[in-house]
Formats: sequence, C-alpha cells, structure tokens
Amino acid sequence: MMPSLCQRMLAVAFALMVSDVVSAQPLQWWKTEPARTELALTSEQSTEIEGIFQDAIVLLRQQKDELDRLEGKLSRLIEMNADEAMVARQIDRVELVRSSLNKTRTLMLLHMRQVLSVDQRVKLTAMHDRWERQQRDNDKQRVAPDGSARPDAGRKRPN
Repeated sequence: MMPSLCQRMLAVAFALMVSDVVSAQPLQWWKTEPARTELALTSEQSTEIEGIFQDAIVLLRQQKDELDRLEGKLSRLIEMNADEAMVARQIDRVELVRSSLNKTRTLMLLHMRQVLSVDQRVKLTAMHDRWERQQRDNDKQRVAPDGSARPDAGRKRPN
C-alpha cells in the first residue's frame, strides 16, 4: 500500500522537527581567546571546563547515535503505515532517549557554569545573547523578501 501524501508529509515534518544536538561541531568557547579574555578565564578554569566537556561528549555522542537509530526506525514505521499503537510505542522510545540526551547536555552546561564566578556567568550570558542576535541577523539575510532561500545564502562575499 502506498503511503498517502499526508503520511509522507508527517514523516518529513517529523524528520525536520528533530534537533541535531551533537552532530554539529560544538563551539568550545572556553578555548577561544576572545571568550577567555572577555570572561577573564584562568587556565585552571579553562582546563576544568574542558574536562567537563570531555567527560560528557562521549555520552552525548552515544545518546545521539541511539536517538538517530530510534528515529530511523520510527520513520520506517510511519512509511510502512504501521499500526498506531506500534508507532506510539516507538515515539515513547524516541522521546525517552531525546529527554536523556537533553538532560545530559543541560547538566554538562550547568557544571561548566559552576566553574565560573557570578561576574563571569553574567558576561557569558551577555556573550551568548550577542551570538544569538548575530545568528538571527544572519538567518534574516539568508531569506529572500518572498520567504524563499536566497541563492547566495551561506556563501561568503568577497571583501
């Protein structure tokens, strides 16, 4: 039986909804000179944060691999028009692993923040806010006035 257009759209929407937490190279801000300078990070703090990151990244990658595997199975179930109870059980498995992945990441970030002084945490939050604004501005520049992606989006322009 051919999947209906609605089922295909559901599968595509679900795939797009999935966040890709670990596959992108994580920004290791504590290693960058601008962040170290702005936060006045000591080498001991940077080393401690690096240790927290290294301890967590192995587990994060394992959890991300498991999430990808379970999401693949869910997509296949949806594509083959599996019965709703089966799909619901697989959704539960996917969301349990996604929750665990998010918890691991959040605890890693908490442990990193605990290494910083109150003043450094305030500065880190300000840095993060600036970065998010820049990302939003960059995203706006990648969209044409009609809402479609601009053909030159993502390409560096010559100076």
